[in-house]
Amino acid sequence: MSKDNITIKDIARELGISPSTVSRALKDHPDISQATRDAVNELAQKWNYKPNPIALSLKSGSSKTIGVIIPDIVHFFFSTILSGIEDIAYERGYNVMMCQSNEKWDHEIKNIQALVSSRVDGILISIAKGTTDFTHFNYAIEKGIPLVFFDRIVEELDTDRVVVDDEVGAYNAVKHLLRTGKKRVIHLSGPSNLKIARLRIEGYLRAMKEYRITPGPDSIIKCDTLEEANDIIPLILSQEPKPDAIFAVNDITAAQALIIAKRMGLKIPEEIAIVGFTNSQIATLTEPGLTSVDQKGYQMGVEAARLLLDRIETHSRVTQTKVISTELVIRGSSSLNYK
Repeated sequence: MSKDNITIKDIARELGISPSTVSRALKDHPDISQATRDAVNELAQKWNYKPNPIALSLKSGSSKTIGVIIPDIVHFFFSTILSGIEDIAYERGYNVMMCQSNEKWDHEIKNIQALVSSRVDGILISIAKGTTDFTHFNYAIEKGIPLVFFDRIVEELDTDRVVVDDEVGAYNAVKHLLRTGKKRVIHLSGPSNLKIARLRIEGYLRAMKEYRITPGPDSIIKCDTLEEANDIIPLILSQEPKPDAIFAVNDITAAQALIIAKRMGLKIPEEIAIVGFTNSQIATLTEPGLTSVDQKGYQMGVEAARLLLDRIETHSRVTQTKVISTELVIRGSSSLNYK
């Protein structure tokens, strides 16, 4: 007999007892004799019997598993969010099934379908950059599976959400640059379909307006990947008059801007100051260190998991939006006073 997919029926057949007796013995039911309980548990251990989670979910109505869909597992921000999610989930007796969309809409659809088929109790999602059609999320909602969006949310759906104060974070970052005397601040932005990108633009514009500086037509440029940075940053730094500061939508783009600026012989932060957004590990590895807005990913993961598990367990219909405060961490890329 193959021991890969042992069932209660297999154990019952081997011991000559009924499946219901095996089930109750595994639960240490007092109506089952100690001898039978010992025999059942010994054979279950010998055969490495594991309860079928799908069968258990059909019986109990709960799989005690939640799904998570993130755009990119290697991204520091999302990996810290996942750590927060897992800590809360495991603390409350849930398993976590993780999926990666790779920033692709069609992958995200497959992720949703896979998680629904696996009978997860709820799903945590940060949408892909390319997602503009949200009908696949309705598939989960129609199945009665609660959704909680984090960081990159869907405004069109009435769901729980966890976000950071993106507009305030961007405003503080640009205001810091302006306070140091910078005036020609370029913003490297994300895709316009993402609310986080639009909010960071709003924060940039608010700070510039407060200092009575009108950004030029090329002051906001879509550039949020390493590849785009390699193509765009040299062109930006070759123009006249040169920008004297860059505020980037993420740390990857900011760090690459710093590397390219140094390669072109510019002094940092005297000739050009650079600020990122995430406060990832890379911010501490550049030379000088990268000033960045701390998104507090772990805290976001904790709050998102709590929201989802509370909804699963209480069946509340009132949706919530939790906003986490950011913090500007100043390093040498924007300040000569940093040590």
